[in-house]
Amino acid sequence: MTGRAKRKPKSTQESGTGNGELKKARADESKAVPMSEVESKQSDEMVQLYKLQMPDDLYHFWDFCKELCPDSPRGALKDTLGLQLVGPFDILAGAHKKSKNPQPNFHLHWRYLYDPPEFQTILLGSEDRQLHIGYYRDSPDSLPAFVGENEAKKGCTIAQMGDNVFAAVFLYLLRRRKERGSKKAGGEALESLQAQLRDRAETLGLSLEQKTKGMKQRDKKVVTKTFHGAGIVVPVDKNDVGYRELPETDAGLKKILKAIAEARNDDERVKAFGPLQEMVTFVQFANDECDYGMGYELGMDLFCYGSHYFHKVIRQLLPMAYSLLKRNLFGDILEAHLSSRSHDDLDQLSAH
Repeated sequence: MTGRAKRKPKSTQESGTGNGELKKARADESKAVPMSEVESKQSDEMVQLYKLQMPDDLYHFWDFCKELCPDSPRGALKDTLGLQLVGPFDILAGAHKKSKNPQPNFHLHWRYLYDPPEFQTILLGSEDRQLHIGYYRDSPDSLPAFVGENEAKKGCTIAQMGDNVFAAVFLYLLRRRKERGSKKAGGEALESLQAQLRDRAETLGLSLEQKTKGMKQRDKKVVTKTFHGAGIVVPVDKNDVGYRELPETDAGLKKILKAIAEARNDDERVKAFGPLQEMVTFVQFANDECDYGMGYELGMDLFCYGSHYFHKVIRQLLPMAYSLLKRNLFGDILEAHLSSRSHDDLDQLSAH
């Protein structure tokens, strides 16, 4: 690894982005959506607890599940799909008011090992695979860019499942039907739910596509995929200032990280840290020249690798990147997560 990293050539990325543009693209794409029945008091409380603005589709989906199962909306999809509504839905159900935990941290509520600060769980699936579905935001002050899915038992990959929760559940259902086969038990219930989801999404003007036009527009602004595959977006100006590539391929970086994590003793580990420390130095140069995306990428890759050996370097890189990008809330979420990453306190509303 020699020399300093270079900025990514302009031809491979879209220059110029801002959180405002992301919001605008999303808003322009959607049709006029009817109002949800959720009270404004509840949506205000959501912002107060999470410090994040929730998209309208979350509230519409809550209304939909209340119609499916008035007595237990959070379990409305349990029998048919094995999905449980959690996270923000717990707030809509008032579960936080009955919580036995006196000080729940909502940023850690159903936050799994590999969930970056950008990801917020809203649905739980298979416990064995730790499958969960959530909103992915590019910045704390923007609405989600898409809904993603992760299986924490398998790794850090976040798969995109449309730009709203109806699309994610619809795609999950189609996959479930394909796995089961049309003649298996429960087929009729799945078929009925599929029709209901399609009808409601159509009424609301929500897309059921896995990759919408807005998501494709975001793809052009993604500067690098990172280990989780969902990609990161940073502002890049007309002079290509904002991001420069790491001086290592993903495969090369994983090899370096593996050598550190699997070192047989401390001496071997200290030696293996050499190439990583060199990259951290390159990040400092990049930050000085306003290429904040480089430290963001390296910090995120270290986070996605999952080993506690990298927590110190992650704390050195990611909070700084978030601060420089004016995404400080993500830095707060990261710090809370790293401090409790080895614990199994997924449900913050239960007593510990």
